[in-house]
Amino acid sequence: MANIPYGRQEISQADVEAVTAVLNSDFLTQGPAVPAFESAVASYCGAKHAVAVNSATSALHIACLALGVGRGDVVWTTATTFVASANCALYCGATVDFVDIDPLTYNLSVEHLAEKLALARQTGRLPKVVIPVHLCGQPCDMEGIHALSQQYGFRIIEDASHAIGGKYQNEPMGNCRFSDITVFSFHPVKIITTGEGGMAVTNDAQLAKHMRLLRSHGISSTVTDMQARPAQEIWNYQQIDLGFNYRMTDIQAALGLSQLQRLDDYVAKRHAIARRYDESLATLPVTTPWQHDVGYSARHLYVIRLNLSDIKKTQRQIYKLLHAAEIIVNLHYIPVYRHPYFEKMGFKAGYCPEAERYFGEALSIPMFPTLDNSQQAQVVGALRTAIES
Repeated sequence: MANIPYGRQEISQADVEAVTAVLNSDFLTQGPAVPAFESAVASYCGAKHAVAVNSATSALHIACLALGVGRGDVVWTTATTFVASANCALYCGATVDFVDIDPLTYNLSVEHLAEKLALARQTGRLPKVVIPVHLCGQPCDMEGIHALSQQYGFRIIEDASHAIGGKYQNEPMGNCRFSDITVFSFHPVKIITTGEGGMAVTNDAQLAKHMRLLRSHGISSTVTDMQARPAQEIWNYQQIDLGFNYRMTDIQAALGLSQLQRLDDYVAKRHAIARRYDESLATLPVTTPWQHDVGYSARHLYVIRLNLSDIKKTQRQIYKLLHAAEIIVNLHYIPVYRHPYFEKMGFKAGYCPEAERYFGEALSIPMFPTLDNSQQAQVVGALRTAIES
């Protein structure tokens, strides 16, 4: 019996052929596939500009830099996320702080954000940027967050690493209606994959230009960007900013462009799997994911919360029993500030109580488009046995 992971990519023959075509072409990188992929994602999301990079972490980093984040600035994000949502601010020399989560959606709580902003105004430590994370693919209350940004003057980067293919208020995630920049991930366990890779989308031409510069060493070959030099010298490019080697290859972009054709189908399959889980788990002492009616989740993860008062085992025991049964569940996520690196900054347990309650009860069970009915039944059966044995 093969194990069932919490997430898994699907690579089709069309994907293989798309990548092979690039391998047989003149360009393995910095060719036509990257701009084609950027254009396709921007069009899908209803955004004006897209900047492809080698990871969503890189996209978060250059998004922060493009918005001017630097030393002396403060960036806020949700406590329940992968560390990259916070690290991107630290890379810029800024400090980071955390907002507690909503108990229903597990996303950044607008109520807690409003309370924290009111206090920060009194102390003169308002954030320069807030990074809401669309956990599991379910959109945050972006209208509420945007309204607070107008009141308090911060910029917004949506970390939509889990959310491409989802919708908010019947519009595609990534249209940046309520944000400055949105970031996607194309890691293999995400909705679509480029192997590794990410993308930042925006409606601001200057932000897009700045991010393109930063992803490629800060180098430009555009004449209007370059400073005048002696006519006898050859200057076909100039470094005009301190950038990074964050480029996406054409190989990756070709895979992404091929996968994008199946994005809506993938999300629909994830919703079908979620519905079956909702029905199958209804009699178990677990809380299944609640969905807000203003959003259409990309359903990247299916997180259950164990009702431990009704279970004679601990969360860790259930986790280990499922792994022993070859159901490779995971935990998304440990509150960022609980990691040793952040504890050294002074953060302590209890800082975001709702995030810590979630941490003590949550498990991500297998969710990917090729999860078939028999595998799903195996997951449910193993969970039932782990809880009731």
